[in-house]
Parts: sequence; C-alpha cells; structure tokens
Amino acid sequence: MSLQTRFSPAGPAVVVIVMGVSGSGKSTIGALLASRLRWAFEDADWLHPVANVDKMHNGIQLTDEDRWPWLDAVAAWIDHRRRSGARGVIACPALKRRYRDIPIGDRTDVRLVYLKGTEELIARRIATRHEHFMPQSLLHSQFEALEEPGPDENPIIVSIEPRPHEIVAQILTALNMVEDAHPPEQASLRSSVRDA
Repeated sequence: MSLQTRFSPAGPAVVVIVMGVSGSGKSTIGALLASRLRWAFEDADWLHPVANVDKMHNGIQLTDEDRWPWLDAVAAWIDHRRRSGARGVIACPALKRRYRDIPIGDRTDVRLVYLKGTEELIARRIATRHEHFMPQSLLHSQFEALEEPGPDENPIIVSIEPRPHEIVAQILTALNMVEDAHPPEQASLRSSVRDA
C-alpha cells in the first residue's frame, strides 16, 4: 500500500513539512502541493548558511553543529507562517528524529509528509539532475542516517513511485484537504510562492 497515515485530532494543518532523502522529490512535490492549496512554498535547502552549501558542494557531510542554525531557520519560517495566520509547505530533509523535533516539536498544526523510495530508484533520479548541489556520492550516507518517522510523529507516508500529481492527490486525501485544493489543471509551479 503506497499511503499510510494516522489522522491527527489536533485540527487542520497550517504548515506541511515534506521530508525525504535527496532526490526523493521533496521540492517538486512540495511545490505542487503548495500550488494546489495556494499556500506559500519554501525549500529548506535555500535556508542553509553559505558554509553548509559549500561543504555539500564539495561532498563533505554536515555535522550536527552545522545543522542546528539551519534547523532553527526552518523553525523560524514555520513560526512566521503560523503567527501571521498564513499557511505553507516546506521541503526539508529532516532525516533524523532529533532534527524533526526542532521544526515540529509541540506544534500540533504542523504535519509531516515522508516521501519514501528505495536507494536504487533515487540514485537513478539523482544521476539525471545537474542543478542540485547534493552529489550522488552522499546518497548512501543519507540512507544510513535516515530515521523513518514513527507512528507517534503522525506521519503521512507516501511512495515516490507514482507520478507527482498522483502523490500530491494522496497527500491531499490524507490531509482531508481535497475539497480545499484547486484542480491540477489550475495549479502550476509558477503559482507557488517562495516566502522566506
């Protein structure tokens, strides 16, 4: 079964975090989801300090000390959306539970979507991408570091094998937001808003 979820009693989501390893489609799915919902979209990769980006370009793994300021920036973006009464989708690797605890914590209006795929499939996808700063050589280490979200995190778990629009449709169903969403033909990636 491609979709697993436990519905939260906390009410509708204000922010959705789309997580997964590099190449799982976080940015594509996050942007499409935001477009369907007419919510703001952000890619957490662009919140990294320059020093972190330089490390990743050079194939150097980030340390937890590198990640904490970045995760604080992700949490700040989320809290800005919540305080302003706006809604948003952010694509963020958040591979370990302790990393997810910073942007999610006790925020019951933040939902987690996990894009799940095999290392072999994602390696093939990364091999075709030239604009992304995560070298394929780091993919295996990401899978080694990955801590898949458990039931207590109330995740929406979606296989990355279907087409992007089908994945987004599954997420909308799990969020109980099908009626709030615009039809795919009315949504485009260009209508998504990057809101820092």
